[in-house]
Amino acid sequence: MARKYYFVFCKEDLLLEKTADGGYTIPLQEEPPTATKPWTNILNITPLSGTEVKTYRIDTPVTDDPHYEMCPLRQSYYRLARELYLKAGKCQELNYWDQNTRYCGVCGSPMRMDTDISKKCTECGKEIWPQLATAVIVLIHRGDEVLLVRAKNFKRDFYGLVAGFVETGETLEEAVARETLEETGVRITNIRYFASQPWPYPCGLMVGFNADYVSGEIHLQASEIAKGGWFRKDNLPNIPEKLSIARMLLDAWLGAE
Repeated sequence: MARKYYFVFCKEDLLLEKTADGGYTIPLQEEPPTATKPWTNILNITPLSGTEVKTYRIDTPVTDDPHYEMCPLRQSYYRLARELYLKAGKCQELNYWDQNTRYCGVCGSPMRMDTDISKKCTECGKEIWPQLATAVIVLIHRGDEVLLVRAKNFKRDFYGLVAGFVETGETLEEAVARETLEETGVRITNIRYFASQPWPYPCGLMVGFNADYVSGEIHLQASEIAKGGWFRKDNLPNIPEKLSIARMLLDAWLGAE
């Protein structure tokens, strides 16, 4: 029997296997690394470098085991190889989708897996697939300064970038301009794509942009933003951690001549 990667989650925590050199990896073995129950839904995920990938959820975290350790998904970025972290994010998103689509939104009957990434209602036949929540994030430039904000939902004291979800009927660029104006009162131009990033917290896609300031004084949206201002490279506040596209945008700016 071939070995498979098993991405095992308890709520937001991922099961990591300790390696002999003091590092971490994902369990790679023939059978699941934990006990499963008759109703445990083990999902099939797209293979990783030709190796099968499976994921499932457990109700109780693994503790006091010399071979394993539970780790929040965000923190696993700093412990796992990049390809394993990205695959863990996809697994978490599909587990979230599975857990939140047990019943049909049309008739209320149970949903059943139809393919590896779709479900079908057992009564009316409605089919569903995982959906992404698309968000935009933008680094706004004004000469040698950039606009940074501290959102009210930030758990730690750092400044990030203007961001928000794309609304129905909008282009990505329209969402960037709207969110900037709503959150800061600033008008921008020259909106240009930077990169995108899966954001499995719980099921997002972040699309990053740069833009240039046109006009307007900063008037923060009180319901969303706690603080904000213009910063130069030599007076930056605490900025986002390395795993985020906000930090990628800032690092690209900091590294530019």
